Amino acid sequence: MPHPTAAEIATRIEDLYGAELPGLEAHAQDQAPGMLAALLGNHHTLAFAEQSITAHRERLQHLTHPERQIGAQEVSHIVDCARRLAEAVAVRDTQAATADAVLRSLGRAPAPEPPTTSTSAPVAAPPVPAASPAPSR
Repeated sequence: MPHPTAAEIATRIEDLYGAELPGLEAHAQDQAPGMLAALLGNHHTLAFAEQSITAHRERLQHLTHPERQIGAQEVSHIVDCARRLAEAVAVRDTQAATADAVLRSLGRAPAPEPPTTSTSAPVAAPPVPAASPAPSR
């Protein structure tokens, strides 16, 4: 099953918090660390991993182009690029799975109910002192 992309995670965060990502990022900077900050950090790491995958894939394609000669030095570059690509894929998969699981566990809180304009309960009369059965002296 493919993991959600950074764009999909961003949309889900926006839906959950009811605001655009740039506004949420500005809001999170002014707040104590919490769920929003964690989700935004997770999204940032996921987006960076996706960019890394693209860059390493393109570099690997360049290094292994059919018309390019491959010598000992090129092999070390190919191996290093493939390792970095594998690491970026692992980070992407982990971050996407984590963000997906957290977002599935959260739900948007219902909007608070407006105060009703019903009449308040009548105020009870003050208690009447009980009459004593015997006259006091």
